[in-house]
Amino acid sequence: MIKLSKHKTNVTRILEAQSINYTVYEYAITDGLIDAINVARKIGVEREKVFKTLVTMGKKTGINVFMIPGNYELNLRKASDAAGEKSIEMIKAKELLGLTGYVHGGCSPLGMKRNFPIYVEEMASQYDYIVISAGKVGLQISIDPIDLLQLTHFKYADLVADTATAPKPLGNT
Repeated sequence: MIKLSKHKTNVTRILEAQSINYTVYEYAITDGLIDAINVARKIGVEREKVFKTLVTMGKKTGINVFMIPGNYELNLRKASDAAGEKSIEMIKAKELLGLTGYVHGGCSPLGMKRNFPIYVEEMASQYDYIVISAGKVGLQISIDPIDLLQLTHFKYADLVADTATAPKPLGNT
């Protein structure tokens, strides 16, 4: 079920304070299907427009945030190159809250505890909007990438593996 939400999060407060247009989508989480591909299906948005936020650690630069379409996998070599690192590794889910203020499945590039470097898959520049976490599991927002750039000062980069993830079958097949 898709509906505009009246829930307020730090993300929506930031956007409202900056007079940035956005739409909030609320979706059911009771089925446990909170990955970006299922979220896209639930809210009725093309899966390549639903971006997941991935947090990594590098030895030289520390924490880096990467945003990629949900139907792709992060290419760690490309991400390392974008961040100026020899190598990076994903942050464990249990460390995410302490570092960013967000939990796994509800991590947004907006409103993190600190301003970390953010890199966004360059294909986002082709879209008039992308969908990102609103800072809470079960809530997403659509935002113009230009507005997100103004707020976060992210850098575009080629970050994904060469092929997209195939659609996951729904139910038993």
